[in-house]
Amino acid sequence: MQKNILHLDLDTFFVSCERLIDSRLQQLPLLVGGVGDRGVVAACSYETRVFGVHSGMSMKVARRLCPEAVVIKGDSSIYTKYSHLVTEIIKEKVPLFEKASVDEFYADLTGMDKFYGCYKYASELRQQIMKDSGLPISFGLSANKIVSKVATGEAKPNNQLKIDSGFEKSFLAPLSIRKIPSVGEKTYQTLRNLGVDKVAVVQQMPVEMMISALGANGRTIWKRANGIDNPPIIPFHERKSISTERTFTKDTIDVLQLRTTIFAMAESLAYQLRRGEKLAGTISVKIRYSDFNTYSKQIKIPYSSADHTIIPKVLELFDKLYQRRLLIRLVGVKISDIVTGNYQINLFDDTEEMLNLYNAMDNIRGRYGELSVMRASSMGAKTIGRFQNPFSGEPPILLAHRKH
Repeated sequence: MQKNILHLDLDTFFVSCERLIDSRLQQLPLLVGGVGDRGVVAACSYETRVFGVHSGMSMKVARRLCPEAVVIKGDSSIYTKYSHLVTEIIKEKVPLFEKASVDEFYADLTGMDKFYGCYKYASELRQQIMKDSGLPISFGLSANKIVSKVATGEAKPNNQLKIDSGFEKSFLAPLSIRKIPSVGEKTYQTLRNLGVDKVAVVQQMPVEMMISALGANGRTIWKRANGIDNPPIIPFHERKSISTERTFTKDTIDVLQLRTTIFAMAESLAYQLRRGEKLAGTISVKIRYSDFNTYSKQIKIPYSSADHTIIPKVLELFDKLYQRRLLIRLVGVKISDIVTGNYQINLFDDTEEMLNLYNAMDNIRGRYGELSVMRASSMGAKTIGRFQNPFSGEPPILLAHRKH
């Protein structure tokens, strides 16, 4: 049976949400992201893009390129709300779909041509999303996820495009190789050094040459360039790691502030593990100095979600890592090697009082929010904490408008 895969992408999602809330922002150049000089552009309106602004760019640079832009810090709870609204509409209308990010979806419409017509159904779904949410959305429809995603990009803004079966290769041929998903800056430069600019050039190359130049990724890019890569729809995203980072407004050498921040990060991540009934086997800590040199260390631990196991290990890694005594720009904590399971009591180290304390604190957090109760050692870092369950199957909010 001929596959029909739909790709839906909410146009400039953060920007569109802000304009929906405040109509005065319509038609104005708009930047959403960190408002300080060290902030990053999470989303930018089409009006700013003619000045060279793009998501992922330093806010300081974006402001210099487009000084008349309105800058908004943004509210992740609002974006999550609208993302859930669109998700519910799609869930009601499509039997199998994948939420690839907060603003991006894939849906399998295979077999619908027999009864209704895939393009007509996708068009009506798009119209319903725009009517019920008020948000602009574009879609691409083809035989596989990759071609559909590229088609959506070509359809934007606020439009739709169908690539008929058998025309995938000719559709992709004139496009820049940068438009193929998984071709990042480094891969693009490697291909440019080989004289490759357009997808058509890759289509004419033997797959062995691509593998020789790019390794295993070369085969994937070759298949995608030829429109024959068929990754499956993944209805649920299993998180393999969770992490948190903090870029300081001003570089600091204050060890108390640094340790307080690291402590709060470790406490927050340990709570997320317990809330999701998960255990972690690896902890890593990252620091970035003011000269942008970045270092990290990691350690294996017995699978755990306990504060008294994770927090001391994180602080120990930080103490080993912070050796240069230079100003620090960023710190981060990551826990990985995550498996499903509940914390196993250690008969030698754990006490009934300690376990009861965990249960009481977690119950309070579950009822009143993560920041409603915390240890005194993390009181100086009150803004560290999550507002959604990282193990809900929802993609992280920060993936929205990432650069491909």
